[in-house]
Amino acid sequence: SAYFRKPEGLRLKISDYDRAAPIGTGNVKAGLNYAMSLYASADAHAKGYDENLYPDPATRTSVEETGGANVFFLKGKTLVTPLSDSILPSITKRSLLYLAKNVLGYETVERRILLDELGDFEEAGLCGTAAVVSPIAEIDRGEKTYRYRVGENGGTETLRRLLKAVQTGDCLLYTSP
Repeated sequence: SAYFRKPEGLRLKISDYDRAAPIGTGNVKAGLNYAMSLYASADAHAKGYDENLYPDPATRTSVEETGGANVFFLKGKTLVTPLSDSILPSITKRSLLYLAKNVLGYETVERRILLDELGDFEEAGLCGTAAVVSPIAEIDRGEKTYRYRVGENGGTETLRRLLKAVQTGDCLLYTSP
């Protein structure tokens, strides 16, 4: 079961803190990168949120990731993930991008996602080792709250079921050499 999973979806807030330094080691799987988010995470939990969504540390205008997972967004059959040098590379995110494109026929896009675009998406989710694929119900930006569709028939749930099927061997994928 996923560490972050809640059937009703997660509540995130845009963090007032940075997860990584602008030219730091945010893209390296190291304990110090998780430690950087501990205070901010405790603060978010105390305010009733499940997790923080960190903006880019240099300009604070685009989406990066949470303290423990990558984030993705869906609009129709398009899967969009943030692109930044300070985001931790994730095999789960890579797997989702592959499955979305090659199994589900989605368009997949990795690009800078501005905070001002958060309202343009229909669904949002976290992905990673602990998160697996966990739906996001809302992201609170302070002056505005963005709400996303959560449910059994959505793209986030479809991606979660497909990833779990591959992980458990219930769905075998073969590629030719």
